Amino acid sequence: MLPFSAVSLAIAAQKNLPYEAVGTRLEGWLNHTFAAGFLSDGGALGRYSYLVAQPVAKSHLACDDPRETADFLREATAPITPDHHCSDLPPFSGGLVGMAAFELGLRLEGMKRRPFRIEGRQPWPELVMLCYPAVLAFDHHERTLTAIGRGATLAEAEASRDALAALYAATPVTDPQDRPFTERPLDLETPDEVHEDKVAALVRQIHAGDLFQANLARGWSGRLKPGATPGRLMAALHNKGAAPFGGFVTLGDRAVLSNSPERFIALDASGHLETRPIKGTRPRGKTSDEDSTLAAELSASAKDRAENLMIVDLMRHDLSKVAEVGSVKVTALNALESYPNVHHLVSTVTAQLQAGKTAADVLTATFPPGSISGAPKVQAMKVICEMEAARGPYCGSLFFIDAGGAMDSNVLIRTLALEKDDAGWHFRAAAGGGIVADSDPIAERIETETKLSLIRSVLEG
Repeated sequence: MLPFSAVSLAIAAQKNLPYEAVGTRLEGWLNHTFAAGFLSDGGALGRYSYLVAQPVAKSHLACDDPRETADFLREATAPITPDHHCSDLPPFSGGLVGMAAFELGLRLEGMKRRPFRIEGRQPWPELVMLCYPAVLAFDHHERTLTAIGRGATLAEAEASRDALAALYAATPVTDPQDRPFTERPLDLETPDEVHEDKVAALVRQIHAGDLFQANLARGWSGRLKPGATPGRLMAALHNKGAAPFGGFVTLGDRAVLSNSPERFIALDASGHLETRPIKGTRPRGKTSDEDSTLAAELSASAKDRAENLMIVDLMRHDLSKVAEVGSVKVTALNALESYPNVHHLVSTVTAQLQAGKTAADVLTATFPPGSISGAPKVQAMKVICEMEAARGPYCGSLFFIDAGGAMDSNVLIRTLALEKDDAGWHFRAAAGGGIVADSDPIAERIETETKLSLIRSVLEG
């Protein structure tokens, strides 16, 4: 692998390929070296999907690494300059893919933290960065597939482009597997009554004035049956309930699979920032009438609307750290959005990035996402650490930074962390919700089950 500083992404070369759905070769794609992808549902927010593999540079920040996060990001983003962007290219045309674990937020705040492990194995890194000189861009609105390569020269860019296109052509076409991926039900780490007791204890802390809101989660774990792979599972998840901000990254014997509906922060080439926090959830109904009733109930819920507003205020504050003065605006508040298994309330906050600031500055100023921590953020993170096991990728972020400086990122909810040993793939998933002063412990416990329902239905069949 090259050092990041030795990689040049200055020149872009692109070539159109025959269009096909991004899920067509998804199972096989995850078998490639350090494969990664961003998978959208093709809706208003999900125009593009991207596939990459075989990075030319990679590095990670371990839990015991003494380096500062800002220094690590500065080194990793060496190939990124605004001069590398072309107006006719999609938002991601080659550059960096990163995976930030929730614990990176604790590191940024100088807080005590524990390493995330699966089945007691080696700790997971808190931040991974990979550099890809080529990308496959699926435009779901225009129904085009473009291979894009980058390099120091046109010949180098074309070589990167053609190598990735050849890798894609050699990847087999498969059908998503509609069958169980586990041989027994998932193991619940926190029993129902224990989670409800934790919610009640947190409500008491809120009434005592310790904080306003905290996101409290619980985990489920298990093992994939023999022969089942992360690639097959990712294809099945995307096929059953594609989300606008899904994605995956493979890290050797580890993988992160996400079916996230939530954008963390997007930054375009002009410096426009957008975040879309989610707070407020109801299940989808079994009939159209029941579904409409549940959606209307969520839209009218004073508790859920207040919960959403708290996080909007937090994200306004976080963006203001890197935004032009007076540019932070709330362009949508408590908008109803519906997904295959849930309704959500979603707000949108925008801003204009200060001159001289970069995507790396945005990440260090705003991570972790406010919607999955709480308010005040640092106090909520302390409570989370007291009440939960280490989260790892869950509630972190999968993101890309384009060669031209643009960025998009998700919140790693509806997410699985997987690790392989001699016996096969182990996994952990989690789900949670924002706890506020009038939260009901039973309702909050049921909400975790609702949020996990699509992933669980795929895993258990």
